[in-house]
Amino acid sequence: MSWDQPQAFIIDLQVQAEHIDELGHANNAVYVTWLERCAWQHSQSLGLGIEDYHRLDRAMAVLRHEIDYLAAAYERDALQLGTWISESDQRLKMKRNFQLIRPADGATLLRAQTTFVCIELSSGKPKRMPPEFVEGYGKALLQPYPLEL
Repeated sequence: MSWDQPQAFIIDLQVQAEHIDELGHANNAVYVTWLERCAWQHSQSLGLGIEDYHRLDRAMAVLRHEIDYLAAAYERDALQLGTWISESDQRLKMKRNFQLIRPADGATLLRAQTTFVCIELSSGKPKRMPPEFVEGYGKALLQPYPLEL
């Protein structure tokens, strides 16, 4: 298989009957839920779970999804979804890239990029990333910037 980023964090997925739409393939909206699942699992692997978000009164909220649907997935397909952090200003914004591959034939089914903004949970307003976010997400940043705390 050919990953766009060899250091990608990868999860395994299985296309279930409930993912299939009237056209006989995985519905486009299902892919978005897979992106979210992969991002959360990656964040947790970096030591940033939902309990940390609440404790710090901060969250990385989706600002924008850009998705290129390249090929369809079908019921019972085994898939792998990889993610990596491609950009961070270490203040407010961070970008995460994704690639979805079907190992059976090596086909890339999707490429996506999500832009996140750091918000204060209690107000919903943009707020500077706490040091824990800068450090935790910074570990996974492809080309880390110098830490500015």
